Amino acid sequence: MKNQIATLATALLLGPLALAQTPGTGDGQWGYIGGDAAHTRFTPNDQIGADNFEDLEEAWVWDGASFGAASGRSTPIFVNGTLYTVAGPRRHVVAIDPATGETIWSYREPGTPRWEYSMRKDHGKGVAYAEIDGRGVIYTISPAFFLTALDAKTGRPLEGFGKPVPVDGFPQTGVVDLLGDLGHEYDPYEGLPLETGYITSSSPPIVVNGVVVVGNSAEQGYNQSRIENIPGDILGYDAKTGEFLWKFNVLPGPGEFGHETWENDAWEWTGDISSWAPISADTERGIVYIPTNGATLDFYGGFRPGDNLFSTSLIALDAKTGKRVWHYQLVHHDIWNYDTPTAPVLMDVQQNGETVPIVVQVTKQSSAYTFNRETGEPIWPIEERPVPASKVPGEKLSETQPFPTKPLPYDNQGLTHDDLIDFTPELRARMIEILEEYEIGPLFNPPLHRSNEAGKKAALWCPGDIGGVNIDGPAAADPTTGILYVTSRKHCSYRILAPGTERDALIEKPTGDTIADYVVIPGYGSVQGPDGLNMFKPPYSRITAIDMNTGDHLWWIPVGETPDRVLNHPDLQGMDIPNTGFGVEVAPMTVTSTLLIYAGRGSDGTPYVYAVDKATGEQLGKVEAPDNSSYGMMSYVHDGRQYVMLQTGSTLTAMALADFSSNDAEEH
Repeated sequence: MKNQIATLATALLLGPLALAQTPGTGDGQWGYIGGDAAHTRFTPNDQIGADNFEDLEEAWVWDGASFGAASGRSTPIFVNGTLYTVAGPRRHVVAIDPATGETIWSYREPGTPRWEYSMRKDHGKGVAYAEIDGRGVIYTISPAFFLTALDAKTGRPLEGFGKPVPVDGFPQTGVVDLLGDLGHEYDPYEGLPLETGYITSSSPPIVVNGVVVVGNSAEQGYNQSRIENIPGDILGYDAKTGEFLWKFNVLPGPGEFGHETWENDAWEWTGDISSWAPISADTERGIVYIPTNGATLDFYGGFRPGDNLFSTSLIALDAKTGKRVWHYQLVHHDIWNYDTPTAPVLMDVQQNGETVPIVVQVTKQSSAYTFNRETGEPIWPIEERPVPASKVPGEKLSETQPFPTKPLPYDNQGLTHDDLIDFTPELRARMIEILEEYEIGPLFNPPLHRSNEAGKKAALWCPGDIGGVNIDGPAAADPTTGILYVTSRKHCSYRILAPGTERDALIEKPTGDTIADYVVIPGYGSVQGPDGLNMFKPPYSRITAIDMNTGDHLWWIPVGETPDRVLNHPDLQGMDIPNTGFGVEVAPMTVTSTLLIYAGRGSDGTPYVYAVDKATGEQLGKVEAPDNSSYGMMSYVHDGRQYVMLQTGSTLTAMALADFSSNDAEEH
């Protein structure tokens, strides 16, 4: 079965909106980590423009070091005059004064072994908000996989929400133990037995028409060896009471749609398929859009033949019932770790004189898959094209994979000699020589096993783990024009597979009982270019503007500036080097009424915030930032003053115009 789309015949019932569905954000608010439920990262505020952008300066810094914060992946929300975020491995929920950066209140969940062994502790991306009976409520998911509802004014657990958790120190109200609704035996204090599986969360829930929709995260990548895990099923709860409403099974059992895509009875004992990326929603239609990652064992699936629904898919669910509205599988039988890394983006576009509601999912594989968000029909044809077969014994890959015909890829797909460094013929020749011990090929080039018949060190797949679009570079969009801004990076990865029977000599013995036929040898790599240069011809990372009304690329620019290691390289002296982009990262972005604002680095590594004309890509200004920025960027207006927020390591840095006055607020 290839990407069979099914729609609900019943109408979707609409309730009171958690926050109004508007194009981007309104009234200076930033009510979701992506700005709005559509995850556009757009604000119509225009106080900061081309004429004064370089007057931006640091307004205040909030330091999360005392909370143990390090990753800098949490995007604050701004609602009704207060900023809310999470910080550190305990994922403290923090309310912050938007004018001064002072902490108003914080909440910390009691400690448990469930928290201690979480793999995603300091990776929290933020919180959710809704108004319940006229009161603001903050919702958060912890590393231990508890859902907590807090009074937005006081930070106290919400009275009447959830039920008591039988663990010492937990509040008697305001908490839901999410493990209790997945259907697996567990201990409330210890969590799941590790031989059964593992689950946590890194993204916040989303509240849609009175329903809290909860995603999750699982063990993935790294050095997996066992085939057991639990599925990352999606959960729905009443936003007022915490009552459990529904569960959507991401790994379909007997009688469920898609069950036949799991051969060898693998549905009984394998799992993952988590939705670790944020979730988007069409609040008017009552639909949530769930991006998922691959199934257990990211790089070998010989024990789970078939396409493996709903792994590496986009799933549209009715928020009230959890019923599937439609789905599309982006990668069949994923063994490339092509987990869907960012929230889907929703827009209304103009096509043939009609307004069309779309959802677009950008991916690691450098494709933007675009659908009618109501019906699931592709906006432009998506073709099933032949891809290479696996050379690993026992592995059976899908013979085809889906390729969008529009928009065209926004970064590299596969690898040929034409993609390699081309400053001089000599450098390209050396790069070709470096690649002789690797097997290269098109998109979906499969991994190789040790002692393979080709005699190669490994097979490269491109884009790799941090290529294309990834976690630190969510797309942004202008819903008023229908233009999507995608930040991406050139990259290739490899993993070496070895027989699972040799696992004890390769990795620490896992807890699970059943070992896969092939496991990943510890460590993985990316190929280095000659003399410390990038293996690719530039740009190394880029921002691409795509007109989603037509599917056409409008322009692209490098992220940041050519690094000194290239400008000063002895092999390149006297050459006119184009702007390559700094190359080590993608760009946190936000879109305003006139600008695309993004964070990058100058040639010497100095962090900057850049402003470009969102229609043309022309750079209009840059301002030095206190530190490198990662993941999201957001903007809000408080007391008439517009701020741009950066996630800078353990800190949040708020930037605003240097000479702001009340007159500025009146003019804008």
